[in-house]
Amino acid sequence: MQIIKIILAIFLPPVAAFLQVGLGPHFWLNILLTMLGGVPGMIHALWLILKNKTA
Repeated sequence: MQIIKIILAIFLPPVAAFLQVGLGPHFWLNILLTMLGGVPGMIHALWLILKNKTA
């Protein structure tokens, strides 16, 4: 499942953030970052996934 989330973080960052944290503040922040530019949203989604490797 981890690899799927990483691939989603690259192509659809809000979906990956939703799968990782649900509808919390990190999800909404990721949507905002993705709208400001794709790369910041991608970096944030990857950070969310990789910081919670044990979860």
